[in-house]
Amino acid sequence: MTVQFGREICGDLRFAEQREWLVTNGIGGYACGSISGVLSRHYHGLLVAALKPPLERTLLLTKLDERVQHVGKSWALSSDRWADGTIHPRGYQFIERFCLEGTIPVWTFACGDALIEKRVWMEQGENTTYICYTLKRASQPLTLTLKALVNYRTHHGNAQGEGWQMKVHRHPHGVEIRAFDGAVPFYLLMAAAQISTAHSWYRGYTLATEQYRGIYPHDDHLHVATFEVDLECDQSLTLVASTLPDISIDGDAALQRQRRHAQTLIGRWQTHPQRWQSTEMPQWLEQLVLAADQFIVERAVAGTPGKTVIAGYPWFGDWGRDTMIALPGLAIATNRFDIAKPILKTFAQYLDQGMLPNLFPEAGETPEYNTVDAILWYFEAIRAYYEATQDNAFIAELFPVLAEVIAWYQKGTRYQIHLDTDGLIYAGESGTQLTWMDAKIGDWVITPRIGKPVEINALWYNALLCMVQFAQHLNQPAALYQHLAQQTLHGFQRFWNTEQGYCYDVIDGPDGSDDALRPNQLFAVSLPTPTLFGTDLLTIEQQKAVVTAVSQALLTSYGVRSLAPNHPDYTGHYGGSPLQRDRAYHQGPVWGWLIGSFVQAHLKLYQNPKLAQSFLEPMADHLNSGCVGTLSEIFDGDPPYHSRGAFAQAWTVSEVLRAYRLIGA
Repeated sequence: MTVQFGREICGDLRFAEQREWLVTNGIGGYACGSISGVLSRHYHGLLVAALKPPLERTLLLTKLDERVQHVGKSWALSSDRWADGTIHPRGYQFIERFCLEGTIPVWTFACGDALIEKRVWMEQGENTTYICYTLKRASQPLTLTLKALVNYRTHHGNAQGEGWQMKVHRHPHGVEIRAFDGAVPFYLLMAAAQISTAHSWYRGYTLATEQYRGIYPHDDHLHVATFEVDLECDQSLTLVASTLPDISIDGDAALQRQRRHAQTLIGRWQTHPQRWQSTEMPQWLEQLVLAADQFIVERAVAGTPGKTVIAGYPWFGDWGRDTMIALPGLAIATNRFDIAKPILKTFAQYLDQGMLPNLFPEAGETPEYNTVDAILWYFEAIRAYYEATQDNAFIAELFPVLAEVIAWYQKGTRYQIHLDTDGLIYAGESGTQLTWMDAKIGDWVITPRIGKPVEINALWYNALLCMVQFAQHLNQPAALYQHLAQQTLHGFQRFWNTEQGYCYDVIDGPDGSDDALRPNQLFAVSLPTPTLFGTDLLTIEQQKAVVTAVSQALLTSYGVRSLAPNHPDYTGHYGGSPLQRDRAYHQGPVWGWLIGSFVQAHLKLYQNPKLAQSFLEPMADHLNSGCVGTLSEIFDGDPPYHSRGAFAQAWTVSEVLRAYRLIGA
């Protein structure tokens, strides 16, 4: 079992509140919270439903206030922080143990001689959450009382209950809630329970993490019903929260379905055709395989089922760039080629003027095409898929689309993205953010990177060589792509900064060339371009100098800093108001996903798998902090590298899995 805590963590609110859990349903919905039970984010809840999968995520069931009556005594198992700063009740004090069974969080509460287990999971493909209670040990039966607190708001926001009257109706096994006319009804169901309805707003929940993030930190939730059940020893009872009125309330069967789903994922990982050769595959990677599945969700295109990737929980949707970067680790390293292909097909249908959308809005159908690199990562994702499957038919299907992309970049597309006479891609204009370093405050782009960014041109070169490879396999003309690649190879030496001994981050910008030491040059070393001209973009000496510069100034235990600490704009701590956080986002924080490219570059140059593996091993420790069982988006640039940003990030999980596959090959 990868994640497991006893009273030393669970019983201390300082530590228990810092650790969170996450379960997902494969269509964009989720449930999450702190292991203490205290609500600390707007996003915490037992059912955050994707009402328009994979988006329009709406908080429905927030929490259950649990109380146990046993041998004449009463124990409150829930915990809350209120506006006046008080913590009441303090149910975390009765948590004897917390662990993950796969991705299922399990709490063990000790109440006198009674031992009660609680599990939370979601049905795959449905906006349905199961909360199961099992009496594992007791001298006599006990009574469990559950007060259901609900809401109906975007998962980003907060609710003030003043004057809000929801409609609460009885259902054969529970209650139906309609928040307002036109709202999607949802249901709270439980077999063999005594049920009483209510309508009482609990006001003034205080959310500590939102307070830290400079967000309005208070929320209200509505008590709509109370469920009371008697539990015998070894008996389990399950409360079901769902947007479906006729959902099965058989908790045992639902739990077995979820366990079989997890077993299937692990089985696929273990039987990957690219077997681990050098040493034994670390067992903790199986936890990451399960975490990887949480990001893969459904997205229909014109009514046709498809797949996409949630960039991160709790607040991100499916982003084009993040999806393409994450796909090789989430779907190919885990032996889920049948998932990789529909993701690639789904995004192919959104191509426009040679570009992939970067963002699908939470509401509405118009995607945003403000990324220069998403489509270039698309080429790399296809290359990785083809390398694993040799699916010539699929490459033949996509080849005309990819050829059109190259043509658009040659002649120019949005935001001045075009191929210049030196063989390099220029991109950007005032007020736009086109690369992964994309923080923007109003009209102020923090790191605009207008000009010729180093990683964009490494990706462009990679895309051209992919086209050469695909053309040769399909007996298509390859001369154009060979010629363009030769031009880029020659022009790329303009990035080399002889004085600093590493690459410029951007050249030909409005203010000349940017010599800030950033991690983007790693991709000029790591991208697995086929060697067409007998040389890489950089000489071996230059590649080693890049890896040395990055390892000495940017590398940390959990990834790679976005800016060197000696730069005047460096920010080592990520926190404060949204303005402060956006300003710091790419100016020093550590990005977990970059560890994959660093390891790949290091392994390529030094051919030392054991040494390369050592850079990844601290991620095993991170599984026990932050959102347990998964990996965070970013970390402070300064020690001890506290996790920040989204608590579960697709490309961080993906790149660790992908890097381990490379090491073990």
